[in-house]
Amino acid sequence: MKKILTIAGSDSSGGAGIQADLRTFAKHNLYGFCALTVIVTMDPDNNWGHGVFPIEIATIDSQIRTAIDGVGVDAIKLGMLPTPEIISHVAAKLEVLKGKQPVVVDPVMVCKGDKPLFPEHAEAIKTQLIKHATVTTPNLFEAAQLAGMDKISSYEEAVMAAQKIMELGCGAVAITNVGSVMEPKTSADLYYDGEELLLVEGAFIDTHHTHGLGCTFAAHVAANVCKGYSKRESVVLAKEAIRAGVKHHFALNQYVGTLNFEESFKNID
Repeated sequence: MKKILTIAGSDSSGGAGIQADLRTFAKHNLYGFCALTVIVTMDPDNNWGHGVFPIEIATIDSQIRTAIDGVGVDAIKLGMLPTPEIISHVAAKLEVLKGKQPVVVDPVMVCKGDKPLFPEHAEAIKTQLIKHATVTTPNLFEAAQLAGMDKISSYEEAVMAAQKIMELGCGAVAITNVGSVMEPKTSADLYYDGEELLLVEGAFIDTHHTHGLGCTFAAHVAANVCKGYSKRESVVLAKEAIRAGVKHHFALNQYVGTLNFEESFKNID
């Protein structure tokens, strides 16, 4: 059984973060390790407001060493790294590994409106992490931040962003939800590896029950890469799984809903 490490946050509501990653890895028949970087909670008495509690770097380091030095892993997936210091520490770990394992970077950015809440956080991801990515999976907001653009409002701007992100040194980029800025609206994602530009199509599903979508998509990409699929195949297969899951979405409570994990995994090898 191949082994994969997720370095990411814990989502106390269960739909995203390490919970989504490990569930996805298990369905792919992979052995999942985890290194917790932050605990995220939700306040049911305050409109589901989020609490963010970073883990000490020494504790994160011990978890990473448990997986990589103690056993060994075949792939790594990065999720929420809540501070520039944690980003720098994880980046230093990847620098030592020097591409021994494929790495999928989900460049999770804490944001408010259309501006980053912590600009230095986005900058650290851009300058220190993306160069280590076999594939990076930003959403539209994150892609704009990585590309140094104010926002992405069209397919043409998404292509421009993908080209700029590739210049940061990653192996491929998959910008999610590009179809939402196209006409007619779809759920298409944009894949680019420096040579091939591919719009991975999907019919638009009108729902706000998308909690954990980005984490789960990146986890599928990481699992597929770990299993030996090409970057392109990994993204296309991940899209198919997410499409099935969103089609059968459901509510968790009055504030948030998520994709149906079981539907996502029906066609997984």
